[in-house]
Amino acid sequence: MIFERFQAITEKYRALRLAVLGDFCLDRYLEIDPAKRETSIETGLPVHNVINVRSQPGGAGTIVNNLAALGLGTIWPLGFAGEDGEGYELGRALAGTPGVRPGHFIQTNERRTFTYCKPLILESGRNPRELNRFDQKNWTPTPAALSRRLSAALTSLVDEVDALVLLSQVDEPETGVLTSAVLETVWQVAAARPKLVILADSRRGLREFPPVFFKMNTAELAVLTGMSERSELREIIQTTKKLAGRNGRPVFVTLAERGIVGAGPDGQTEHVPARPVSGEIDIVGAGDAVTANLAAALAAGADLREALVLAEAAAAIVIRQLGTTGSASLGQLQQLLFPSRPA
Repeated sequence: MIFERFQAITEKYRALRLAVLGDFCLDRYLEIDPAKRETSIETGLPVHNVINVRSQPGGAGTIVNNLAALGLGTIWPLGFAGEDGEGYELGRALAGTPGVRPGHFIQTNERRTFTYCKPLILESGRNPRELNRFDQKNWTPTPAALSRRLSAALTSLVDEVDALVLLSQVDEPETGVLTSAVLETVWQVAAARPKLVILADSRRGLREFPPVFFKMNTAELAVLTGMSERSELREIIQTTKKLAGRNGRPVFVTLAERGIVGAGPDGQTEHVPARPVSGEIDIVGAGDAVTANLAAALAAGADLREALVLAEAAAAIVIRQLGTTGSASLGQLQQLLFPSRPA
């Protein structure tokens, strides 16, 4: 990618309107000072003293964070949180994010707020060290009335958006935002607006999704297509190409240290290698940074390779942010891709 194309693509970001439909989480970090360790008088167990608590949107909220870091003009979060303390924190964090319009984000007493509680040990001169997480999830099916509200919100926005991102973060089917009923609405949206960028990613795989733009990792591609996870790069590219041809939409596959592959329905394939890595890294949030950058770039008119270059650069930035679920700003992308150009 040349600098002029980088400018031409990213200058359109502030006029873009994107909706993110999916499972929004609260990432809550408990910062622990080990020097203040005590022993409980009552139980005799070690006490970890928390000296700071910080919270930020996670899951689909991480995609929102990355879109905001890119300077997008309008971002609609479509999802739900509980009427609980975590839901209050998540709603406040979303409302305070630049560009976010939270009017379609639902708070309900029928759901708990999906929460990742992450204790972090902070020691002078050392990188943060994460202890075992405490997660809060919903283990029962999402109420049908709530799915109908989500579908109605999507339908009301579909003519206003330049792209739609879908993210399923749940392990149990039908317990999150992207229920079968909501996915049926996505089918209808895709049929009504065939040129709309609709980019989907799912922890449980995309088998149940309509044939929109797919983004996945190698393991998810293997489950979907029957390909071996240990396949050579050439086979991964060919499998991605076949899937894109079958769906009639682009497919993107992240390959960890091997980079990222993309294929279009016309048979075009591209591979962008990962950048060399040294020192400690944290891969949490890298996939969501890829998703956000693919969606924004494609909505702004980037071609297949340009979108891959921007997404790979964003992932390279995020994995170096330790002790947090990071994001990549336009300034950081420009510095990485074009270090000789002034910021």
